Amino acid sequence: MTEADLGDARDRAAASSADRSGLRALDDPYEVLQRSAERLASHYDGIVSAETAERVVFESYAALKRTARVDAHLPSLAYRFANERLTALAQSKGVIPKPVPEVLFVCVQNSGRSQMAAALMRELGSGRVHVRSAGSQPGEAVLPSVVDAMREVGLDPGEEFPKPLTDDVVRAADAVVTMGCGDACPVYPGKRYLDWRLEDPAGLDADGVRRVRDEIRAHVERLLAEILPTV
Repeated sequence: MTEADLGDARDRAAASSADRSGLRALDDPYEVLQRSAERLASHYDGIVSAETAERVVFESYAALKRTARVDAHLPSLAYRFANERLTALAQSKGVIPKPVPEVLFVCVQNSGRSQMAAALMRELGSGRVHVRSAGSQPGEAVLPSVVDAMREVGLDPGEEFPKPLTDDVVRAADAVVTMGCGDACPVYPGKRYLDWRLEDPAGLDADGVRRVRDEIRAHVERLLAEILPTV
């Protein structure tokens, strides 16, 4: 994101948030984002600059706003997304250690396959692996059919949200798994790249989504067996 784009993101956040009296409310997006930037700058003090924290917060907000159906929770989602990206940035630079392998799942909309894979790996990995997911063209929300299929096996991705693919999370990953997004993911040396050929659950009926879910589980189990040391 250029400085002009960043300024535009700030302007849009500010313009969308003045209350009827013309005064900014406590939950004004611009003010929330500024507080988020300050909070993250404090958390990552000595790791990234305050300017970097602010840039990543407003950049994350602008990226999520492009596909959001509603704005109500965008500032809090932007905080979560920015926090994840700043951690990844610090990891990629070797400033923050990676105690467990980092796996990144990428599909087109980050609303189906990659969300299922991430949820299953978190569950089956039991803290022995850290997982992120992203989309080359993120959608509006996790597909309801995917949420239902995952709840059937005791997992609830309802709090997850589609996130755009960013360079920082790719650099932080040890293994990158793509699912239907072609060459959208940049390739860096020293990483393991896999491509899982799976149907897109969008448009499938409930049984079709369950079939994709079970195929993903089998893939995840194999990957875990390969990347985790045996005890």
